[in-house]
Amino acid sequence: MENTQSLEKNGLDEIKDAVSIALKKDVPRIVISNRGDVSYIYKKIDIRLVTIKGKQQYQISSYTDKQVFQSNIDKALLLGKLMEIFPNKMKQMNIFTTEGEYSFKLSKKGKLLKSENKNNKTKLAMYEGQNRVKNYILKEGIQCPPLVDMGIFTKDGKVVKSMYDKYKQINRFIEMVDDVLKDDHSEVLNIIDFGCGKSYLTFVLYYYLVEIKNKRTNIIGLDLKADVIDKCNKAAEKYGYDRLRFELGDINGYSSDMPVDMVVTLHACDTATDYALYNAVEWNAKYILSVPCCQHEVNKQIKSDSLAPIMKYGIIKERMSALVTDALRGNMLEYKGYKTQLLEFVDMAHSPKNILIRAVKGNVSTDKKQKALNEACTMCEELGIEPTIYKLLK
Repeated sequence: MENTQSLEKNGLDEIKDAVSIALKKDVPRIVISNRGDVSYIYKKIDIRLVTIKGKQQYQISSYTDKQVFQSNIDKALLLGKLMEIFPNKMKQMNIFTTEGEYSFKLSKKGKLLKSENKNNKTKLAMYEGQNRVKNYILKEGIQCPPLVDMGIFTKDGKVVKSMYDKYKQINRFIEMVDDVLKDDHSEVLNIIDFGCGKSYLTFVLYYYLVEIKNKRTNIIGLDLKADVIDKCNKAAEKYGYDRLRFELGDINGYSSDMPVDMVVTLHACDTATDYALYNAVEWNAKYILSVPCCQHEVNKQIKSDSLAPIMKYGIIKERMSALVTDALRGNMLEYKGYKTQLLEFVDMAHSPKNILIRAVKGNVSTDKKQKALNEACTMCEELGIEPTIYKLLK
């Protein structure tokens, strides 16, 4: 049963009392929308009841056109926060309780309207399906020292606003790892990270597998810079990550003293990616996750009269060469018995190097293997190229 009444602007106290009554109920969600103040940067406020470290709080997600900013407050402060935003900043507020919905609106004529709709579970479910805050694997509030040292988390586990894109990128990578390991029941997981650099993702990967998944995991990070390796080993010792170590060495010709289950290579330059993939195949690694970088080899070789317009413009030729290289890598891995996907790693707006090659050792038929090789051979012949990955795995 819906009951609607009009209130003059001087009826704010009555609105405040009505909101107070609504907040005394079980309130899982509040949505504030319909921006009235054009100078207000947020287009929508989504407030949800969450549990952080065993304590219930309200998580406020404030949406701009391109970003979302989050903060948490106690229920005791919620009423004041709501009245700051409505009706001065935004003209509509919907408070969803377990019993129904309270709706507050500012009309075009400046009148405040309120309505109560009981047992409105259908509408609550509809709002729950819209603009859902993504349920990240690495949630805010976790105690992950590497993320704090990277400047992505504050000391109390909140995402630093300026690092939100990096936070999403890290979670995207962890999601991809989680997906390939969903059917893995091995007791121990051995991982090699080629070209680990400062090893941001390596530390987070170790934290996720050991601290969250309780998986016995050994990770070796490999890089050519001695000072970087030294710093990474000291950091691993600081965090107490006793099964994570870093070694100085070249991807090409590296040999491992342990069976390798997963090979990770993130932004290994040019043909370094190819040698990493080759080693992974030689070791019969079950999982490969690779984000290529700086792909120059094919760009120097490629020639094609039929694609003259592409060859004519440097930037187009460079981008096509990178795509050709990754497509060939995917086909050659498939030829070697890997079920291979090329996936978007991060949004193109954040980085042009946004393709991740994900390969899982599987039952690839002989026909599919041969087809993959034939396709690779045809492409190389037509474009006049012979890239490293093709020579290594052919």
